[in-house]
Amino acid sequence: MKIFVITSRIPWPLEKGDKLRIYHQLKHLSKNNEIFLCCLSDEKLPADGMENLKSICSQVEIIPLNKLLIIWRMFLAIFSDRPFQVHYFYQRHVRKRIYELVKQFQPDHIYCQLIRAAEHVKHIHEVPKTLDYMDAFNKGVERRIAKSSWIMKRILREEFRRLVAYENLIYEYFEHHVIISEQDRDFIFHPQRKEIAVIPNGVDQEFFHPINKDKKYHLVFTGNMNYPPNVDSAILLAEKILPLVQKTIPEANLLIAGAQPSNQVKSLQSKDVTVTGWMDDIRDAYAESHVFLAPMQIGSGLQNKLLEAMSMKLPCITSRLANNALGAEDGKDILIGHHPEDFAKLAIELLQNPDRAASIAESGQRFVSQAYSWEHSSALLEELMLGK
Repeated sequence: MKIFVITSRIPWPLEKGDKLRIYHQLKHLSKNNEIFLCCLSDEKLPADGMENLKSICSQVEIIPLNKLLIIWRMFLAIFSDRPFQVHYFYQRHVRKRIYELVKQFQPDHIYCQLIRAAEHVKHIHEVPKTLDYMDAFNKGVERRIAKSSWIMKRILREEFRRLVAYENLIYEYFEHHVIISEQDRDFIFHPQRKEIAVIPNGVDQEFFHPINKDKKYHLVFTGNMNYPPNVDSAILLAEKILPLVQKTIPEANLLIAGAQPSNQVKSLQSKDVTVTGWMDDIRDAYAESHVFLAPMQIGSGLQNKLLEAMSMKLPCITSRLANNALGAEDGKDILIGHHPEDFAKLAIELLQNPDRAASIAESGQRFVSQAYSWEHSSALLEELMLGK
């Protein structure tokens, strides 16, 4: 099968969830199919980016977004009903080029990642199409409203309203639809939403395997540290949870690891809090820590950071919000907290009881290895495209 894939970002490096998801899907789809990858981009291609992408795709084309047109499109968005993020990624010359590429490649199927890119292919009717919503964007935006400034509250409320409508509307232009979890599917307000196929993420278990290293940190949290839900969690960890843990374990410290830390995250750096920024090998962050703690309060989707930490046999603590998508068993595979006091109490429990920590880590790794495989989830996606 010849598959034309369109993304709103270059899926390299793998520091963001959407990049990670599409990269591993392409890696497995390319074993049986010919892939043409078309990436929209508002940033420079990393030095090793094209080499890595061409290793898993037959053809790759990067279409740069004009930054002046982005500003113009965002101005026009004020007078539109389409989401701001859809306006951000849409430019007419880009759509024209995509039409040309589709005509040249003559695909059997078009796979569109995220609603951000959907405007560029929605009117191509001669080729069957699949849309990956990935997350319910509307819910992710709604959860950010309460913790935002009054100006951002107004913007986010408007974006939430537009996303609810657009995620419903765009459904009609695609033959197949996929999403990362049942929880996210329930927030797509379309009468046929139950027909959206749940295609979860996986974890590269050969890469994220247990590594024995000296432990430098009591607690660790990872992710793209410019992403609002991660910023919120990092602040909660450093300012509320860690001080509570230190009342019982005075020497307790925290590692915040991940790309593009915002100024808010950078300001958390202290003698007890280490903020790394980009790491060449994120496995070091997991291997050098005792407990992984992801107190997610906002956002949507499946947390890859939890899959990675559990795969590396690290005992994990998270929120009910994050575990609703993950589906691990509380008290066996993972521990669930609600408030800073809960998270601190659970962290202390694991730090002071190595046997309990080892039991959670063992069960968590077993759960992830059985439930989250890139090969299996990509096979489900391929079957959907083939109409099986």
